[in-house]
Amino acid sequence: MKSSARVLIRKNDQILLMHRNKFGREYDILIGGAVDLGENLIQAAMREVAEESCLTIGSLKLVFIERVHEPYGTQYVFLSEYVSGEVRLDPNSDEFKINKIGNNLYEPTWYEISNLPSIELLSPKLKAALIDSFKNGFPDQPVDIT
Repeated sequence: MKSSARVLIRKNDQILLMHRNKFGREYDILIGGAVDLGENLIQAAMREVAEESCLTIGSLKLVFIERVHEPYGTQYVFLSEYVSGEVRLDPNSDEFKINKIGNNLYEPTWYEISNLPSIELLSPKLKAALIDSFKNGFPDQPVDIT
C-alpha cells in the first residue's frame, strides 16, 4: 500500500493549507503527497513542503496516521512551525505546471486557525483531530485517526 506525507505548517494563529479547485470542486488539504520510491517519510514531507510552499520550516513531529483511499494509502501527518519565506508554488513543481493548464488548480493559502471549522478540509476525521488538537494540544505520540 502507498504512503503519503502531509505537513501542517503553523505560523502564529494561522495554518497553511493547499486550496484546490479540481474541475470546479473546491476544498482544502494539507501540504503533501505521495512518498516517492527511495524516500523516507521525512524526506517526502520536506520535498512536498519545498514544492508546494517554498517555505523554510522547523523540525517535523509526526502527530497523526490515517489510512485513506488510494492513491494515498496511509497518510502520515506531521506538525511543523513556519520559519521563513513567502508562500508560493515552486515553478518546477507538478502543481505549478498543472496550474498553467487550468481547471485543476493548486493555491497554497494561509488560514486563521479559528476558521478551521468552516473550511472544507479533506478528510473529516483529520479536520476533527486538528480542531481538537488546536484546542487541547497535539499528541506527544502519533495517534491513528482511522
